[in-house]
Amino acid sequence: MKKRTVLLAVAVCGLLAAAEAAEQNFPVGVFKTSQGDLKISLPGHAVAFFEFGGKTIWVDPTMPYVLVPDNPPKADLVLITHEHGDHLNREGIDAVRKPNAGIVYTAKCADAIPGGMVMKNGEKTTILGIPVEAVPAYNLSLPYHPKGAGNGYILTFGDLRVYVAGDTENVPEVKALRNIDVAILPLMTPYTMSEAMLADAAKAIKPKVLYVYHSRTEDYSKLKALLKDTGIEFKF
Repeated sequence: MKKRTVLLAVAVCGLLAAAEAAEQNFPVGVFKTSQGDLKISLPGHAVAFFEFGGKTIWVDPTMPYVLVPDNPPKADLVLITHEHGDHLNREGIDAVRKPNAGIVYTAKCADAIPGGMVMKNGEKTTILGIPVEAVPAYNLSLPYHPKGAGNGYILTFGDLRVYVAGDTENVPEVKALRNIDVAILPLMTPYTMSEAMLADAAKAIKPKVLYVYHSRTEDYSKLKALLKDTGIEFKF
């Protein structure tokens, strides 16, 4: 995990060579669903991508915050959580997007990259046969992410529901989520959640599996202690 930290730090500075990018070590999980295997990859910062049924969905592919690995699986769909530069980035989108692949995002993102589909908080749709739900993502205490401007997303792969939170705190709409199998939650104060906020959200949602992303640390000892005896499988 230390290697991952070093690589990401160098990538932010723009000094990482493309050959080194292929050597990134990042979390990958394979999950059984009623319609085949789902592969979840978290290559760094706030990026996730999903491979399912011959299709690939990327969430917030950004550069240089994450230097995309060589020959990444190309996106059939790109989801953007909000307009900040570490989430919405033309270079990252172009690096992974297939020609004519769809983009789903918020209204503010459409100002920067026109032609996509805007989803508002609470809206639901089905794309590529995969149900997608936009979940509110915002701060309560500080104005980094105002209510209504950002989305998290719930994607349903067969009978498996995956929640990618985006930049949010443990707001009521997040804590009200149910029947989530895999949750991907952010850990970065003051912009997203603290360990206490994240544990509070996870205890409310009760996912079977929890991933942490958008994090400055690889010391999860405090978080693991807060999640002890919850029955949640914590992966990192």
